[in-house]
Amino acid sequence: MERRILVIGGSGQLGSELLPQLSKLGTVLAPARRSLDVTSADLMARLVELQPTHVVHAAAATDVERCEAEPSWAHAVNAEGTRRVVEACRRIDAWLLYVSTDYVFDGRQSRPYVESDAPAPLNAYGRSKLAGEQLVRTLLPRSAIVRTAWLYGHVGRNFVGTILRKLATDEDLQVVTDQVGSPTYAVDLAEGIVQLVAREVRGVWHLTNRGSCSWFEFAQVIACAVGADPRRIHPITSAQLQLRAHRPAYSVLANQAWQALGLPPLRPWQEALRARLAREAR
Repeated sequence: MERRILVIGGSGQLGSELLPQLSKLGTVLAPARRSLDVTSADLMARLVELQPTHVVHAAAATDVERCEAEPSWAHAVNAEGTRRVVEACRRIDAWLLYVSTDYVFDGRQSRPYVESDAPAPLNAYGRSKLAGEQLVRTLLPRSAIVRTAWLYGHVGRNFVGTILRKLATDEDLQVVTDQVGSPTYAVDLAEGIVQLVAREVRGVWHLTNRGSCSWFEFAQVIACAVGADPRRIHPITSAQLQLRAHRPAYSVLANQAWQALGLPPLRPWQEALRARLAREAR
């Protein structure tokens, strides 16, 4: 049977990389958000009309500060929106892959989180994404949850783009040094997701580029890579930023299930960053 793969969130930084990659597996469907909104009561009818065999749910409310200020908005998109997707997949018997986040963890561990570690989100964004995970796991056995971290790509807002824009000005930058994670390139994550879709895996999966660093270290490597003076970047603590939402101090994800499947780890984050910058320069 031919695969008909629906990508929800196809215009985002992950979705835009997924579309060409998934086309290797079959027909890819990526309707615009206005015609496929997860918060719309019409979602079920749209999926019944499209009849996908596989769904990759990459749409989400990801503005962590707005989620904290408007938790009902976060819940409506990330939890109730996911419920609608799950119910539609049950109706048409489609396999689902739900993209989640390292922010489902509280960051109090000193070792990388494995898939079986108990989530304990610190903020509204993490709670809403965890609620989405629980709906997927409870209601749809033919499903996979992929948690990733510190995602950046070529479209939309992300840390790499923000640092590059600021480095292009004369201002110095302040970046937190007490949050550690694994920067993940959307191109590499998309390639990994394609392999999971092809295998129709089930359960929870962690997928990130290899290695870890603080946001401060990440910013310094970006600066050096583009020939900027890393001394323009100054370390600060998370408390100094006075943000509304708390972030996990340590949210490195061990890609244990991925490795158990015999798949090679994604390349180191430094190598992935160089690939991102080289593509941007072309």
